[in-house]
Amino acid sequence: MVAGEQRGTMKGAQFVDPKVLARLDSLEFVARSVVDGFINGLHRAPHLGFSLDFAEHRGYEPGDDLRRVDWRVYARTDRFYVKQFEADSNANVVVLLDVSASMRFGSRGIPKIDYGRYLAASLLYFSHTQRDRVGLITFDRGVVDYVPPSAKHLDFALFALDRAGQDRHAGAPAGARQGLLKPPLLTATERLRRRGIVVVVSDLYEEPEAVAEAIRPLRFRGHDVIVFHLLDPAEREFPFEEASSFEDLESGERLPVVPEALRAEYQALVQRHIEALGRLLVDSRIDYALFDTSVPLDFALFRYLSARERLRRVR
Repeated sequence: MVAGEQRGTMKGAQFVDPKVLARLDSLEFVARSVVDGFINGLHRAPHLGFSLDFAEHRGYEPGDDLRRVDWRVYARTDRFYVKQFEADSNANVVVLLDVSASMRFGSRGIPKIDYGRYLAASLLYFSHTQRDRVGLITFDRGVVDYVPPSAKHLDFALFALDRAGQDRHAGAPAGARQGLLKPPLLTATERLRRRGIVVVVSDLYEEPEAVAEAIRPLRFRGHDVIVFHLLDPAEREFPFEEASSFEDLESGERLPVVPEALRAEYQALVQRHIEALGRLLVDSRIDYALFDTSVPLDFALFRYLSARERLRRVR
């Protein structure tokens, strides 16, 4: 299994099914639903434990920072306890969301762009409830929207995510639809001067070496970087049956393909791509997690919290 990959479902996941969320009108309501479902599901996932050392505990009280819950103690006692140690200063949490044309693909559920918007909204809403300063950058070939991190900018970030749901690439020439990671991520590195937590949400539609080269400057600047790699299930399984022409959503190039003849080779190529991404990013001390767009979003919140604590521990 690839580092960071999540499979299967968990009890309580019906609260945050992406296809259910797609029927909700408000991104804030989506975010609230995801976070509420995540919190409701905490007691159903005692195996998701963290391991920060501490001296004392006290019982969990409503409003306590969820990052302070000791999951190992919960697994043994079935009761929530909060770790007693000096609280971290509130962090800058910035989500970098890929809005390039390839993110518009969706085979059986929701497009990657919508899954990414729901994920970004949920992470920002959750971070806001934890009193972090939140910000957002959307990008394709360059930065599209920039909301600087602030304790007062959640609404601005959600508005920008609403705007990201509009298909800016409809009718555009093929070249204008291509996404490139390096230019916008360099811009992000220049703008985000204060160290914080940066979450990159993208389908990473480039060669693994180019992806790692684009993301590393954020780590060199001192940020804790978490990468959520989004793929539609069809992009991994290639389940198509009939011979047809397949279009590259970013370049516009069309290629005639007989799926049955290429399926095994295609799946192997995708798996090698995923493994190379995970290896290069983890070697650069960048947390990497693969999600397909059928996975409930509470997995992403669990992964975010565990990655955040792990990155803080190895600083």
